[in-house]
Amino acid sequence: MWKYYLFLAGAIVCEIVGTSALKASRGFSVPLWAVLTAAAYGGSFWLLGLTLKGMALGVAYAIWAGVGTVLTAAVGIAVFKERPDFAAVLGMGLIIAGVAVMNLFSKTISH
Repeated sequence: MWKYYLFLAGAIVCEIVGTSALKASRGFSVPLWAVLTAAAYGGSFWLLGLTLKGMALGVAYAIWAGVGTVLTAAVGIAVFKERPDFAAVLGMGLIIAGVAVMNLFSKTISH
C-alpha cells in the first residue's frame, strides 16, 4: 500500500511544479516554462494513474486535488508573493481537515 502513497506524492509534486510553471509561462508565452508545464502535468497524470491501481478513485483524487491545491497556494505565497485572505486560508484549512478525515477514518483507502 505504501507504494501507492509514493506514486500519489509524486503526482502531487508534479502537479505543483506544473501549475507553478503555468503561472511562470505567462499564458504560454515563455516556451521553457510552457514545456515544463506540459511535462509536469503529464508526469502527474501518469503517476496518478499508477496510484489508482491500488487506491480508490475518489479518495486518491481528493487527496491529489486537495493537497495539491494547498501546497500550490503555498508556492504562490512563497514564490509569487501572493497573499490569501482569511476566507482562502479557512478554505484551505477545511481541505486539509477533509484529507485528514479520509485518511484516518475512511475504509475506502484501498481496494
